[in-house]
Amino acid sequence: QVQLVESGGGLVQAGGSLRLSCGASEHPFSSYFSNYAVGWFRQAPGKEREQVASISRSGDSTYYADSVKGRFTISRDNAKNTVDLQMNNLKPEDTAVYYCAAGAGTPPAVNFVYWGQGTQVSASS
Repeated sequence: QVQLVESGGGLVQAGGSLRLSCGASEHPFSSYFSNYAVGWFRQAPGKEREQVASISRSGDSTYYADSVKGRFTISRDNAKNTVDLQMNNLKPEDTAVYYCAAGAGTPPAVNFVYWGQGTQVSASS
């Protein structure tokens, strides 16, 4: 079964930073990872899931939600089959479970079909 794996979540104080990483867990999907656009989503308790950022296959096109522009940066290393989300100046409202997803298309209009299990990010005030 194809699986995406997230890592890097944790608890920080407001104003702090975290770096999330997403990778593919299984061969041969891990070999095809670079063929997919990848996005990061988050869902806080009682709220709908929202797309935070996404990046095209080659990395030349990105999308950011207004709430994270200027604070979060998405990047990918296709040689390592990873997509990272650098999160700076974290705010309490960034607290959520963060998921990575992969699919076809150009950000933000990507048909995400593969999903990870999620990683908790908490920013305390």
